Amino acid sequence: MSRRRQSLTVTDPYGDDPVTCEEYGYGLGRPDGILVLRYRSAGLLDFGESRQDLLHQFYWSPDGLLAVRHGTETQYVGPSEVFWVRRAVTHEVRAADGWTAYRVCLRQIPPALDRLRVGAAAINREATALIEAIARNGYGEDAALEARARIMAGLGAATRDTAGRRGGGRGFALTVARELARDPADDTRLEEWAERLHISVKTLQRDFEREFGVPYTRWRTQLRLRASRALLETRPVTEVAHRVGYASASAFVAAYAREFGDTPGGRRRR
Repeated sequence: MSRRRQSLTVTDPYGDDPVTCEEYGYGLGRPDGILVLRYRSAGLLDFGESRQDLLHQFYWSPDGLLAVRHGTETQYVGPSEVFWVRRAVTHEVRAADGWTAYRVCLRQIPPALDRLRVGAAAINREATALIEAIARNGYGEDAALEARARIMAGLGAATRDTAGRRGGGRGFALTVARELARDPADDTRLEEWAERLHISVKTLQRDFEREFGVPYTRWRTQLRLRASRALLETRPVTEVAHRVGYASASAFVAAYAREFGDTPGGRRRR
């Protein structure tokens, strides 16, 4: 593992050890400072359930999909979005196998995110290019702090609502939800999950309805289709269909149209 040492560190990720974890800090200790951590893993990169009480932060991946969770809600964030988290907010973030993830830590809140506590937000291409640029050795501090101001300006408004509510379940459905967030294509049946948890199928189904307000199969479909919207930014429709658990592209397109009233191709054109 390679790491550029700085005077400020944050909680390390859980799960598989990253192949590399590099830190690039500029103006640390100042209100306008920035710390960028660049992770790359051969396997699943799992930040687990954590919080950072000193710094605001956001996560971004240029490669594809980040699975993010706050409260009972799992979202999927693509390359044109970040997952923004204010200090002291508990959250989970996972990156897919072999992909790069950036974790950017700030002491100030970007103007466009002033009202957002936690959730997905837009980021423009200039800002993503600057994140990649300053996460390299040899970048001057003055230039990096100027880049930081442009990164802050390149963050846009929230792209969707994030309620982060706590459901009324007993934790069984949340356990299954966390596992499925790792791999939306997982086709494990409700009966198998119940057996693993040593509870009845009826108990698990009831827990899903209490926690999420919908049955297990409906919740899994919604999860898969949310994941597909992020993947479609960079992956072809057929690949996305298989990645989120559909046997054929046609079945995926039909489910997508029922859920969103549009086709995956229509989303790509927009």
